[in-house]
Amino acid sequence: MNAMIRLPHTLSVAPMMDWTDRHCRMFHRHLTRRALLYTEMVTADAVRFGDRGRLIGFSTDEHPVALQLGGSEPAAMAEAARIAEDFGYDEVNINVGCPSDRVQSGRFGACLMREPVLVGRMVEAMRAAVSIPVTVKCRIGVDDQDPGPALDALTAAVAAAGCRTLIVHARKAWLQGLSPKENRDVPPLDYDRVDALKATNPDMVVVLNGGLLDLDAVEAALARGLDGGMVGRAAYQTPWVLADADRRIFGAPSTDIDRHAVVEAMAEYAGRARRDLGTPVKSVVRHMLGLFQGLPGARAWRRYLSETMPNPDAGPEILIEAAKRVAPERRAAA
Repeated sequence: MNAMIRLPHTLSVAPMMDWTDRHCRMFHRHLTRRALLYTEMVTADAVRFGDRGRLIGFSTDEHPVALQLGGSEPAAMAEAARIAEDFGYDEVNINVGCPSDRVQSGRFGACLMREPVLVGRMVEAMRAAVSIPVTVKCRIGVDDQDPGPALDALTAAVAAAGCRTLIVHARKAWLQGLSPKENRDVPPLDYDRVDALKATNPDMVVVLNGGLLDLDAVEAALARGLDGGMVGRAAYQTPWVLADADRRIFGAPSTDIDRHAVVEAMAEYAGRARRDLGTPVKSVVRHMLGLFQGLPGARAWRRYLSETMPNPDAGPEILIEAAKRVAPERRAAA
């Protein structure tokens, strides 16, 4: 593994609706200082006209962090990108991958795989409006599209508009007949197609998404010549997968992080969020249920939190109490 790799895209955590909110990102940042974190997808119009502090507010401790936008109007996307830059985001990303009915009715997400010229126009408008990178996250195709020509056409359009980073979920999206949940599993993964895309576009940063369950899978993608890996559900359901990322993926010095210390830090954060933002403790705790996955006591940890966090009066001390059910564990120095 090349210890000189330093690009944030070498490892990133996927934008996931209802999951990767600011509290989840803060939790993940306690596990990895270097991986690129993404927001949930937010529509351009929500950014333009909604409660921006609530929708896209974030802590400076989350850097590097990117905002994912959904939309199909170049001018609106450009305005939303300007707002994102003003908020301090490190990147703005265009969603060309989500298959839900909501995004289809709004003519954005995965259905834009059929409109590569429009995606290119959005990239062009957004790049003209901001100085931060504009990236695209896509599928390899939708429905009956041939993945080769579909992905190549999208790549050509966004590259011509100046986009230099493409994050590819390596499976088709089926817009009719499958739910968004089924779209994460049912269409088969095609890593070869993404590898081929990188081989024919060596100057493009190509990041692989889909089915990467651990750092071994990310390292395998890097070894094949891809520029990075994006983990999704694995980072949420088994978050400790991120804890060795800075050393293994980015070549940073080893740290002696341990899960109980993360719990203490997040309890302090939950207290601040409740005091300063009015955030219920459950909104922080719900992201942490998988922290002790695979260890003795993990079930007791989850059970205690699941039973106590719905109480509106629950305080951050429930995290400390729950962690007592798991024996202290420290990671061996690498």
